[in-house]
Amino acid sequence: MEEHLAELARLVDTAGADVVGTLTQIIDRPHPGTYLGSGKLDELTLKVSELGATLIVFDDELSPAQARNIEIATNTRVMDRAELILDIFATRARSAEARLQVELAQLEYTLPRLTRMWTHLDTMKGGIGMRGPGETQLETDRRLIQHRIKVIKERLIDVERAREVQRQQRQSQFKVALVGYTNAGKSSVLRSLANDAAVFVEDRLFATLDPLTREIDVGDGYSVLLTDTVGFIRKLPHHLVASFRATLAEAREADLLLHVVDVSHPAWEEHRDVVDDVLAELGLQSRPVRLVCNKMDLLSPEERAGVEERVHNLVPNALFVSAHEEGGLESLRVELVQCIRRLRPLVEVRLAAHQGAVLASLHRDGEVLDQKSDGTDMLVTVRVDEILAGRLRQAGVDMTSAGK
Repeated sequence: MEEHLAELARLVDTAGADVVGTLTQIIDRPHPGTYLGSGKLDELTLKVSELGATLIVFDDELSPAQARNIEIATNTRVMDRAELILDIFATRARSAEARLQVELAQLEYTLPRLTRMWTHLDTMKGGIGMRGPGETQLETDRRLIQHRIKVIKERLIDVERAREVQRQQRQSQFKVALVGYTNAGKSSVLRSLANDAAVFVEDRLFATLDPLTREIDVGDGYSVLLTDTVGFIRKLPHHLVASFRATLAEAREADLLLHVVDVSHPAWEEHRDVVDDVLAELGLQSRPVRLVCNKMDLLSPEERAGVEERVHNLVPNALFVSAHEEGGLESLRVELVQCIRRLRPLVEVRLAAHQGAVLASLHRDGEVLDQKSDGTDMLVTVRVDEILAGRLRQAGVDMTSAGK
């Protein structure tokens, strides 16, 4: 509970507010009308008055009725965790795509809560000449919001088509996506591997929303396209996950996911489970994944030994890195080279003069390293993934292993 409250406080700080107090209650189930029990609600009202608070933030998602009833009882603006996260995303969105995705999530969150936003019409009485202005306004707002949601979804489909064209152009390159809990150090890993000071890094939750891709030289003549994706968090609003599917398509198309975990955080195991759950919700659980334990430099020698033992028991092939130590990412570079060799074996393809379409396919979907004539035939040394290799075998193409 304390860890959850500490994270909520960090979210509030990221949103630009100051925490002046906290309140907790042990309860079997939330009250359907006010979330808190009546006595605890009175205590909350008194505490808000004493502290001069202007906003109450709940760590769970409130129903529209609960939020409205609490606001009436405390005479103070109420926000739940989902609304807070949406507000942070709105301030952090930079690209047109991210702004559209956040707006979509906010509108879908707002739609069932419109009645709460029109409480000033409660004083309108029924009767002849006094019927329905509030209802009419609500219906008008609903239609406007539903129309805007439709427009945004259509625009995001166009964005996804454009991204698909870009991905097709990068088909031959090995693609890696960084995923993980917010503030796990994904951007720091990208910045260090790319040696690019322009990569934005900040010690705050959700510092990065827009996917950022850099070509990384990992050694032995290999390079990868490394993409930093939006961070996850526990109780991530469902609307937000849905609206960011286009952005996370980069992760869906990746040959390898690097799940970055901040092992210096006391709740790192819970963070790891949260990310695994979100990846499963996005249909990414079947992608090849490597666990990358980051921020090892923040641990004492004794703590490092304990963490390494614990992680090896859970995930034997995990990597231990530091984005800030000299050479702290070397093991990750070595692993990326090995992954390229495992997932895209090197083969030699012999093509006859009439197999121009196959040659074009190798250049489009594989990584051609060498091409030379052998009499009337063409010998092509190329790295191929399993899909391309299967197509070549099905077409009866002469293909032999060319080592590592």
